[in-house]
Amino acid sequence: MLKENLKAFQKGKINYIQAGNQAKKYTPWIGDLVNSFYDIIMEKSVFPKKFHADLQLHYDILKKKLQGIHHSKVVELATGSGNAVYFLSHDNEYYGIDISPGLLKKAYQRFTDSNFNNAQFYLASAEDLPFQDNYFDVILCHLSFNFFQNLRKTIQEATRVSQRNATFYGSVPIPERKSDSAVIRGTLFSEAELRGLFNGFGWIFNSLPEKNGALLYFIAKKNF
Repeated sequence: MLKENLKAFQKGKINYIQAGNQAKKYTPWIGDLVNSFYDIIMEKSVFPKKFHADLQLHYDILKKKLQGIHHSKVVELATGSGNAVYFLSHDNEYYGIDISPGLLKKAYQRFTDSNFNNAQFYLASAEDLPFQDNYFDVILCHLSFNFFQNLRKTIQEATRVSQRNATFYGSVPIPERKSDSAVIRGTLFSEAELRGLFNGFGWIFNSLPEKNGALLYFIAKKNF
């Protein structure tokens, strides 16, 4: 399922992509020093103080939207510490990618502890996915769009690796829902900008009615 010119080697249960004689390396936006505190930061700071949102409600919304996804090939862009175990059925074939080795190790452990048996983790960028064309049924990306350097390239890559009629499930803070006093890192895209990017690559973009602070929940369906 990797692109023809790529190979992967495993170290500590994490797959590292090798192009030629070199393993691809990335610089995590927050570094790997805070990985031990990542979940605490999300729960105690990012959700209540930046998003003005509720973390448990976030998981509840995603679990409800994804409850019908079974026995599918799923890739998550920016898997983080592996919180997809809280809302994705364990009978799926899961591939998690991130540019942080430390977070991938936490994700692997969380999936293992949750008895999610069919999961693989890759050190890779959402803007340069190592997977072959037309492979995945479902793509997930939560709380990460604002950190990608090139969101257009990310959506282009998601389009390339997804099968016909694939579904993209996403959540992201948007400027029109952000509190004026909150500082959210990265580049925020409006709902209209997100719709335009997805529609431009042939997806049908639909925002969801659920509200949770600054977060927009959406589904995009590949229309070809």
